[in-house]
Amino acid sequence: MLIREAVDGDWPSIWPFLHEIVSAGETYSWPRDVDEVTAREMWMPAAKSRTVVAVDPDGTVLGSARMYANHMGPASHIASASFMVDAKHSGRGVGRALGEHVIDWARTAGFRGIQFNAVVETNTRAVALWRSLGFEIIGTVPEGFRSTAHGYVGLHIMYLKL
Repeated sequence: MLIREAVDGDWPSIWPFLHEIVSAGETYSWPRDVDEVTAREMWMPAAKSRTVVAVDPDGTVLGSARMYANHMGPASHIASASFMVDAKHSGRGVGRALGEHVIDWARTAGFRGIQFNAVVETNTRAVALWRSLGFEIIGTVPEGFRSTAHGYVGLHIMYLKL
């Protein structure tokens, strides 16, 4: 698997799984009915963030990550990121590879830590992955996320000191 910068030509491969994930209403705090134009602007913005894709040797897009400073100004030394993995390629280590890539990027870029603002507590695979990479839960917003399957559930804030 190769992780590389996302290019405009990757969007037609990203949109179907991004749309599926967001519309499911289980792991993302985006509007479930987000349209393609808005989603593209949010996932592949022109400035202040970096978007990558994980691809198979044949070029198939397996997943994507977007990384950026969590805040501006005096808080801009803490990174953040968002991840999407195509369900058809789940269980192949794509999320882990993207997570490791983001950690390496943040270290190289001089960030002092990485904060994930909204990890849904019922997304147990993601919580376990981030913990295995050294992240800790530093707080949980009770009932901070309205899951389509579970109702109101906690929204974890996770942190990794670099």
